Amino acid sequence: MPSTARPMTVYPIALRTLEVLRVEDLTPALRRVTLTGEELGAFTTPNGIATAEFVSTGFDDDVRLFFPYPGESEPVLPTPRDGGLVFPKDPKPLGKNYTVRGFDPATRELDIDFIKHGVGVATTWAYRTYPGDRVHVAGPTASQGIPVGTDWILVAGDDTAIPAIARLIEDLPADARAQVFIEVAESSLAIDLHEPPGVTVTWLPREGAPAGTTTLLLDAVRAAQWWEGTAFAWIAGEQSAVRDLRRHLVADRGLARDLISFTGYWKRQQVVSMADDEAVPDPERNEEAFERFHEQAEILPPIAIRLAADLEIGEHIGNGVTTPAALAAATGTDERALAKFLRYLHAIEILEPDGPGYRLSETGEFLTDVYVRDAIRSDGAQSRRERALAGLGHSVRTGTSAYRSVTGVDVSELLTDPTYAELALENLSEFAPYLAVPLAQARAFLGVRHVVVRSAGSAAIAAELVRYLPEATVDIADMPTNASWFRRDLPRVLPEEDLRARVTVTDAGPTEFAPGADAVLFVHELSARRDADAALILRRAAASLARGGSILLLEDTFDTDRLDEHAAENDLQLLTLYGAGHRTAAELDDVIAAAGLRTAEREAVGWGNILRTLVPNS
Repeated sequence: MPSTARPMTVYPIALRTLEVLRVEDLTPALRRVTLTGEELGAFTTPNGIATAEFVSTGFDDDVRLFFPYPGESEPVLPTPRDGGLVFPKDPKPLGKNYTVRGFDPATRELDIDFIKHGVGVATTWAYRTYPGDRVHVAGPTASQGIPVGTDWILVAGDDTAIPAIARLIEDLPADARAQVFIEVAESSLAIDLHEPPGVTVTWLPREGAPAGTTTLLLDAVRAAQWWEGTAFAWIAGEQSAVRDLRRHLVADRGLARDLISFTGYWKRQQVVSMADDEAVPDPERNEEAFERFHEQAEILPPIAIRLAADLEIGEHIGNGVTTPAALAAATGTDERALAKFLRYLHAIEILEPDGPGYRLSETGEFLTDVYVRDAIRSDGAQSRRERALAGLGHSVRTGTSAYRSVTGVDVSELLTDPTYAELALENLSEFAPYLAVPLAQARAFLGVRHVVVRSAGSAAIAAELVRYLPEATVDIADMPTNASWFRRDLPRVLPEEDLRARVTVTDAGPTEFAPGADAVLFVHELSARRDADAALILRRAAASLARGGSILLLEDTFDTDRLDEHAAENDLQLLTLYGAGHRTAAELDDVIAAAGLRTAEREAVGWGNILRTLVPNS
């Protein structure tokens, strides 16, 4: 997940065909598979995509390995395209993510460690593969470095986190201070780790208990001495254990969210094996938890799921409040009515019976995920936007915003509501660095000394621009509500005062821009504007430029040849909100031409985004 304490590098996503060089058992439960191949260097794909050499600089970098479906000899693969991958839907690729344990560019050797526990496609492959076997690998998509600006690190993970933890300890500076807690199946499976003087490693053996059933990590972290200074926490492992650790760090230790990096590597669940091979999961009978969660979000299920989030049902059950009577008291609801509601949540597999009460199902666990919860609560920014979807018929009939027809107020009132703006911008800022970092490194910024930025992620983008462009100054120009939030957010994303002095935040209307800039950058801004308005904004921005300046435009376009359900859903959301939406590439070209501009250059940025350099037609 994003963390402002860790410097980030984002890479275009490449698909590489590699082969197994050797296999080595480090312990009876830890196998290292070393991969190699010419495509770890720079190469060009069969469809003409130039691909950079493999890079991995972060201790918890991961790659995705693709495997054949049972009974098949070749895997279903995505197709490389403009710095990203296009995934087929039926059948979809069968892939699993694993940590890069190490990479040697000189010998082109990529090490991936596999923990042997349970039934899994990747684990079974690792314990049946031989040198010479082929495998397809994608990623890493990004690397995050060692935390900066902190005094010590708390590390907690189970067996599956050992590769990342081992690499982290190796990468730490000599004077680093860290407390490391690692849960393993039994004490004999502990491995030798390099331990600098300021690092303590504590092994927590389960001694026979199944993985994912103990509280060893949580108990150890609760009992740990909390050192002086600013801490950074890195936690990974079984999903519910990671959730409980994060809750403790936030609620009991007072650690800020952006000082915790957490990943649920796996989820304890019952896996259905193939009838003819107990070591291979049956892909048709093991549906992914989040896919079930998504499919349930239709008509009554999304209403019920959102009410459960509003009532904090997941939090209450996670804290031991499980019976209808106790939940009614905790949520301030009618016990009889709540009992009916809980029965429905059980029927759609959000809850499971547990004695006289309930527990969260595997799917229901998502109610405790802070990002999922924030997205579906009725007071959240996303839910307030989604109200417009109830007026889809109005928008389809008229081609205009449906927000007023549903809520009684104009969408402009929503956008200028400080409460909404703060939530929306905070949500976007969490993930803005994944785009901001590669954007700042784009060729289009070479020689640019003065940039005006217009984006929901303006603060994060400005921070990276001044880091990568040593002489550049950046103006963030936006509506007063947004500008006020950017002023408050800028010190968080750009703590260096000398760099922050090169960023100015000004109040500005949609067509107002600071004059004399070398470039005006728009990121995902025009999809909220109808064609005439979008063309006017581009025209006014171009008029504000210094001689020889350019408009830099990064805008999603709709590819009708590769229809995607979620892209189409987002398109309708924008239609009902603004009467606009995603344009096809040809439609965007028409808007650019209407502004008196043309596209001089297209550049792939990050994960398949296209940055257009626009110049006057004349």
